Amino acid sequence: MNTIKIIDMTLREPGKRTSQSLSFKEKLEVARSLDRIKLDVIELPAIGTAKADQLSNKTIASMVGTTLSAAVEVGCGTIEETWESIRSARHPQLNLLVPVSTVQMEYTCHKKAPAMLEVITEQVKLCRFFCENVEFSAVDATRAETDFLYEAVRTAIAAGADRVTLCDSAGIFLPGEFVDFVKGLKENVPEMENVELYVEVSDEMGMGIACAAAAIEAGANGVKCTAVPAGFPTLEQAATLVQKKGADLDIASTVKTTDLQRTIAQLSRILEPEDESGSPKRDFAPGEIAGVTLDAGDEIGEVIKVIRQMGYDLSEEDNAKVYEAFLRVASKKHFVGTRELDAIIASTAMQVPSSYRIKNYVINSGNVITATANVLLEKNGDEVRGVGVGDGPIDAAFDAIEQIIGHHYELDDFQIQTVTEGKDAMGSALVKLRADGKVYSGSGISTDIIGASIRAYISALNKIVYDEV
Repeated sequence: MNTIKIIDMTLREPGKRTSQSLSFKEKLEVARSLDRIKLDVIELPAIGTAKADQLSNKTIASMVGTTLSAAVEVGCGTIEETWESIRSARHPQLNLLVPVSTVQMEYTCHKKAPAMLEVITEQVKLCRFFCENVEFSAVDATRAETDFLYEAVRTAIAAGADRVTLCDSAGIFLPGEFVDFVKGLKENVPEMENVELYVEVSDEMGMGIACAAAAIEAGANGVKCTAVPAGFPTLEQAATLVQKKGADLDIASTVKTTDLQRTIAQLSRILEPEDESGSPKRDFAPGEIAGVTLDAGDEIGEVIKVIRQMGYDLSEEDNAKVYEAFLRVASKKHFVGTRELDAIIASTAMQVPSSYRIKNYVINSGNVITATANVLLEKNGDEVRGVGVGDGPIDAAFDAIEQIIGHHYELDDFQIQTVTEGKDAMGSALVKLRADGKVYSGSGISTDIIGASIRAYISALNKIVYDEV
């Protein structure tokens, strides 16, 4: 069975389509979430000359274990800077984007076919000088002259490219045409035998995943996707393809499908892809609603409206308690944002008896081992134990709790911060779980941030259990 590669372009493509560009923190959150589901490659956008883009690349490179591929637009003159921004990654890769259709070559690069081959040789060799792994992406390949496309691919491979991507940028191919397209390349470019072949398919006609499946059946090694709809096949579609047709196509993937739904839900609230009118489909990102600030002059009705927009469904009594606590905070601050309101709700609303209590926990974690957690809880006087694994100590602890309760709740938001200074600083954690469409928040505090996170999770869990009785 062939293990196909699922390559994510969420940072490279949807980040350019949001109503506002992603913040530095949001880019890190997206990268961390994608890394957690064990994708084969995470692609980063071309950096241009922006120092902020270089900094975000460097930070992402230091924190993810997934292969990191940085895009380089042909002729932009930033190959060295791009390489410097990702060289610290565990598995760095450069992806040279080269237009190969006549119209795109002349419009973008002002080059005819013979001159373009010289550019390809020069640029691929320069990428190869810095980086061992170089990808050649043939942009608008499905509208290129076939003979020139074959020659361009041969030229790129000869110059050092070990990966080739065929891009149906205009989305003009049907699945059957993609089969012939891929087979034609393999038959006419024997050098492809030792090179990985990927496809990047526009979903212009709503057939992106079908074309990707056809390309894989014809011999492609991987497909490029995005976490949220952005004009390409999505991660969920690719995972479903492997799940439903893996046996028929003799393919498998390494993506952690158990975490995929939760990750996509989290990312959907960050990325805000635009609709056809150019307006964002969502009004708020995780933990905050765009443009909302409250102050001491706001009536209880306005505060309740924001609480409901945040996903909470509180009783009349809890709404009154939250508003009272809100006024105490607002009297000391110029405004109260939704993150402060989250903390107020977690510590004020739905204070319920504790069905689960923490007895003890043991965490094993390090940079050379998989994090594990052994958690012992008490439920109605009985001790129950769970063992979990994860991509970090907190992820492992939450997994252990899920083993105990026998249920997975969507982690809607998770925040940690220090509340005191010094070596023995107290850490505060906020956990928001979603159950049956409702959001339940819990808070925890401890000198151990892992302990604070566990306490916050249990606090939210107890509210769910109480509500379900």
